Amino acid sequence: MDDMKVLDLLANDPRASITDLADILGESEEDVKNSISELEKNKIICGYHTVINWDKTNSDHIDAMIGVSAKPERGAGYDKIAERIARFPEVSSLSLMSGTSEFMVSINAKTMREVADFVGEKLAPIDGVISTVTMFVLKKYKVNGVLIDIEKEKDDRQLISA
Repeated sequence: MDDMKVLDLLANDPRASITDLADILGESEEDVKNSISELEKNKIICGYHTVINWDKTNSDHIDAMIGVSAKPERGAGYDKIAERIARFPEVSSLSLMSGTSEFMVSINAKTMREVADFVGEKLAPIDGVISTVTMFVLKKYKVNGVLIDIEKEKDDRQLISA
């Protein structure tokens, strides 16, 4: 079975049933189930996520992106600092970057104060962290390939058939 096809299908629809995946792939349900289990076991599939438009809910929610400049540790590089940052429950994603900051940290909170407290009390004091730059997400247009609150363009061309 082609694991890449399974991954592509699940990336587009994580809620796809084993039966539907088996039909699309032309494989048995058991083979698909075993393939997915193996991909999960090997940490190739690391989770299944729902894209939520928080602006349409009646809840306090704020997303922030924090650029973190850091000094690598001898023998460990940036990995030890990344491990410390990643363990905070506020952190939704963490990436080592090229550019002006070594890390990009995404966090979810209820208020700007919670973000400020996280940066000042937890993130900035970590050994090796040199500086931080916090950016608040004002509006999301696309998340994980999904358009958020953007209507698809209508095609006003007239249909011509032969």
